[in-house]
Amino acid sequence: MMVALTLVSPHSTCSFSQLHTKSQPAPLQFYLSPANETITCRPFRSFGRRFVTRSVPSGLRIRSAATKPAKSPVEEEWKKKREVLLEKRVRSVDVKEAFRLQNENNFVILDVRPEAEFREAHPPGAVNVQIFRLIKEWTAWDIARRAAFAFFGIFAGTEENPEFIESVTSKLDKSSKIIVACSTGGTMKPTMNLPEGQQSRSLIAAYLLVLNGYTNVYHLEGGLYTWFKQDLPAVTENEE
Repeated sequence: MMVALTLVSPHSTCSFSQLHTKSQPAPLQFYLSPANETITCRPFRSFGRRFVTRSVPSGLRIRSAATKPAKSPVEEEWKKKREVLLEKRVRSVDVKEAFRLQNENNFVILDVRPEAEFREAHPPGAVNVQIFRLIKEWTAWDIARRAAFAFFGIFAGTEENPEFIESVTSKLDKSSKIIVACSTGGTMKPTMNLPEGQQSRSLIAAYLLVLNGYTNVYHLEGGLYTWFKQDLPAVTENEE
């Protein structure tokens, strides 16, 4: 089941659009008051598959904007990202080739997984800058996203890391030879089922890097899952 969020304008309502039964918890609606720039958060109740809205007298009031921020490069369609990656000649390499390049040609593996995953295991010498992080802010939009994740039982929702490029730049200059890695890797190669390949965290990161002037960017095909599966060297944070 998908959860859709409807953007709001003054005098309108931002709500979860969904189908659910009596047994499921009611999602939330956000009522925007242009006069004092506050948001009233109230339950949105449905019975069976018919939507019925019932006001709750005293809702949670949050002082913030309820609309989603403008689209960032991360949120661009995968088709556009793939076109840029191909245009910038970002090359995909398998794990054995990545291991060779790291050891013989001074390539750096940029691990864009969450910090907790990096600490558990990573290639020796890898640099960690997470492309996504746990949601930190408490604006109405962030609360709506938390509620959407929680509806599916996910209580550690993530968001784009706004400091990703800044953090990479502090560790790697723009002439560095970089292999971007995540868990699964994704692919730019077309297949019968995926004619445009498949997006991944590492491909999103590679896209951001080339947009920001990095010129030697490679991508780890198969991801670190394959790296560990093939018993290539790995260390934990405590072993370095």
